[in-house]
Amino acid sequence: MEFYTLDTMTALYCAMLLPFLAMAGNMAFSGMQNVRDTFTLLCAVLTFSCVLMILSNVGNDVTEPVSLFNVFPGVDIAFNIEPLGLLFAIIASGLWILTHIYGVGYMRGNNEKHHARFFACFCIAISSVIGIAFASNMFTLFLFYEILTVSTYPLVAHKGTPESIRGARTYLAILIGTSVALQLTAIIWTYVLTGTLDFTQGGILEGKVVGWIVPVLLGLYAFGIGKAALMPFHKWLPAAMVAPTPVSALLHAVAVVKAGVFTMLKVGIYIFGIDFLADTGASEWLMWLAAYSIIAASIIAMYQDNLKKRLAYSTISQLSYITLGMALASSMGALGGGMHIAMHAMGKITLFMCAGAIYVKFHKTEISQMTGLGRAMPITFAAFFIASLSIIGLPPLGGSWPKFLLMLGAVDTGHYIIIGVLMLSSLLNVAYLLPIVGRAFFLPIPNDIPRTYNEAPILCWLPPALTAIGCIILFFYAGTLQDFLTPIVQK
Repeated sequence: MEFYTLDTMTALYCAMLLPFLAMAGNMAFSGMQNVRDTFTLLCAVLTFSCVLMILSNVGNDVTEPVSLFNVFPGVDIAFNIEPLGLLFAIIASGLWILTHIYGVGYMRGNNEKHHARFFACFCIAISSVIGIAFASNMFTLFLFYEILTVSTYPLVAHKGTPESIRGARTYLAILIGTSVALQLTAIIWTYVLTGTLDFTQGGILEGKVVGWIVPVLLGLYAFGIGKAALMPFHKWLPAAMVAPTPVSALLHAVAVVKAGVFTMLKVGIYIFGIDFLADTGASEWLMWLAAYSIIAASIIAMYQDNLKKRLAYSTISQLSYITLGMALASSMGALGGGMHIAMHAMGKITLFMCAGAIYVKFHKTEISQMTGLGRAMPITFAAFFIASLSIIGLPPLGGSWPKFLLMLGAVDTGHYIIIGVLMLSSLLNVAYLLPIVGRAFFLPIPNDIPRTYNEAPILCWLPPALTAIGCIILFFYAGTLQDFLTPIVQK
């Protein structure tokens, strides 16, 4: 039996357009929720299938850019395939399937309103992530980066309460402000210096810029990529936790924040070049800032009683691992950062979905309210425990490998203090994640908590159970993932 396969670029365009088709379907079938949600799920499966076709056709090779049209000399709207972008597309499109299933269960179980509008914006966001993943130059990436910001604003403001409106405005102000004032300035400056914005192996700046300009330009990019949540431009992420949990799960554990650190890696690897950063020492200040963000955000997380806010500050800390990997300016650091995109996405989406399942079933948001809940929701809290161990970095969970590679990167560059930072970070992860599980399973059960099995609806507990299993599977395929990403650091 033969299966029809698309050529690579057709599959790429289909992967970007199918979420738009899902968006149109949500609006067309807005009054028929079963048809609407099934159609969106079908589009999600087809999108993931298109990305897998690209993987089958290309593997971890790098393809030549294909231009849609020229914008001005040296800059096109263009796309290509390379390992880091393909990995990001696989993660985002694959987890879209589970998050859509989860979102249906959450929105119905929590009696949320405006489902069609919610899922339509969700679809636009996914399409923009695919565009970011396959952009072949900084200009194309920037356009989709901004579409992602605008399309997720209604999702953050979805509930329409004064608190959600304030959170959404903070979200939009910081992300738009940093990207227009800083990132766009860096992009224009790069074009003036080099005459191109193409992502090029080894970077495009070597021989074109020297001296103080290099760290200043890197600073404009680092702070302009607000979605990376690097301190002090991190407050949008806790503010966005007013959004429904499916938004927090995919867009703030995978798509939005990962678009930020993915862009950070692309800039470091393909605009500056790892060797150029190492030779100039231009990224050393960024390494220390990332190290500070890792520790400071973890400490703040320990004092958050609201579960989603604790997870938000955890995300700020974990994102800085990826920035740190780029700033180490070593092959191992860059590979560790790339692998952490996958490992953290699987772990953190599990934690957010568990938080949402708890809210749907018992309407509890504060950690202090979750005493004894593990007896009633054993699957949910078991998934939370597994994902927590992955975030901490303990084997046999996937999150252990990126930390190991980052430590190797620190050894390669002689920054031994960074090893201590990473070890301290793991201890802090233990301090703010495991007490949640301990409280749920081992403290006496209050009178208002059922003594018998009482999970959320299956659509709310099955997806995090599957992603928790994914955290274990990724541990055993870490070598394959590292080999897949290796071309990004080859000369």
